[in-house]
Amino acid sequence: MNTVKLCNGMELPQIGLGTWQLTDRQLLGRIISKAYEEGYRLIDTAAAYSNEIGISKAIAESGISRDELILSDKVWNTSRGYEAVQEACRKSLKKLKTDYLDLYLIHWPASMKLYPDWAEINGETWRGMEALWKDGLVRAIGVCNFKVHHLEELQKTASIMPFVNQVECHPGMNQEEIYQYCVWNGIQVEASSPLGNGQIMGNQVLRELAAQKNKSVAQVCLRWEVQKNLIAIPRTSKAERLRANLDIFDFELSEGEMAAIDKIPYCGGIGIDSDEVTEYG
Repeated sequence: MNTVKLCNGMELPQIGLGTWQLTDRQLLGRIISKAYEEGYRLIDTAAAYSNEIGISKAIAESGISRDELILSDKVWNTSRGYEAVQEACRKSLKKLKTDYLDLYLIHWPASMKLYPDWAEINGETWRGMEALWKDGLVRAIGVCNFKVHHLEELQKTASIMPFVNQVECHPGMNQEEIYQYCVWNGIQVEASSPLGNGQIMGNQVLRELAAQKNKSVAQVCLRWEVQKNLIAIPRTSKAERLRANLDIFDFELSEGEMAAIDKIPYCGGIGIDSDEVTEYG
């Protein structure tokens, strides 16, 4: 498994297991156990996913040692602010039955559509995240769905900048402005919904490349993300897809093929705008 190194030296695998919408505990047990067998070590969850307890039970029942896993969690919008974010983290730690998180993220920035003081709210929440990191409750901290202007405002008051920015990123939605800003500022980009909403599976450029490489369209998408030095966290409830999502390290995309994928126009995605969202969820 390829890894990337965060600005604090911590290494994360480039492919992780997304758990959005996976709430059935029996299914979680099967998927997490199988994912571990296949080589997954990064598990991504969130308070808003309502599956933290299910994940902790799945890990315990599988007999997987805590130090063999990288657990990533996210604080929800109702817990913004210095004190609230720290309390939310401790609640998540209790649900996951662990003393620490490997990665803790702010799920959404405060929306400028709702809050004229959105920058101050984000700054206070981030100050609480910094405290969690300094206290050793989390090994790395970051954000989700932050655009460049969110990050630029955060930089004005932050002691440290986010180690990770998790954003929707896939062919047809390559987030070039955010991607370039993060690369230049040492922030690791993590691709949520790395396969979009499924519509990109019919894209002709991707279908032709998949045929040439004897791979699936999904594998071409994930390979594109890996070669851009992203972390991708595809979600699946199908055990057979777990292996397929890791079977991307035996081929490469050329510079021309990467460029062709970069140029694919929008062809489907989740597409929630963090400046427009009215407390999504």
